[in-house]
Amino acid sequence: MTFYFQRIAGAATYALSRFRSLEERLGIAVFTFALLFAMNQQIHAHEFKLGELEIIHPWSRETPNGAKVAAGYVKIVNHGKQADKLIAASGTIASKTEIHEMSVDSSGVMTMRPVESVEIPAGGEVELKPGSYHIMFMGLTDPKKKGDKFSGSLTFERAGKIEVEFSVEAMGGAHQKKNAHGAHGG
Repeated sequence: MTFYFQRIAGAATYALSRFRSLEERLGIAVFTFALLFAMNQQIHAHEFKLGELEIIHPWSRETPNGAKVAAGYVKIVNHGKQADKLIAASGTIASKTEIHEMSVDSSGVMTMRPVESVEIPAGGEVELKPGSYHIMFMGLTDPKKKGDKFSGSLTFERAGKIEVEFSVEAMGGAHQKKNAHGAHGG
């Protein structure tokens, strides 16, 4: 990727030398920085493909020392014409992994329970996210900090199994501000 950044910076320098007005130079500079920013965002996002399924940005929160559980999240898009189901997950950070659903009943009580599967509708998508479906990593082997990565897998009823890599994000980060997830560290 460094090669591409150097090429863009070189092209911007050349373009800046060709334009005489300050406005033209400033416009080129702003455009170049915006392009570099956009490219940098794509570097951090990670996707996996399994048949008609697209697995987008598997992630987890950093865990405090002594934590025994963490949660994993991911967006799954089904580009196919048949529904599929997420039936299992694993992570190298845990001795046991389950798929869970969190919900709030009409009286405001939050509950969390394991589920056998999560359906990914044909031509649709499902996002495992805080406060909803998620992957529960139990019996953590060691704490994970922002920037860490760990291996895992997702198993689907139709498409089969795919190895993925979970990125560890900061507690209280952008994903978490959208929808807070309870006290179980995930």
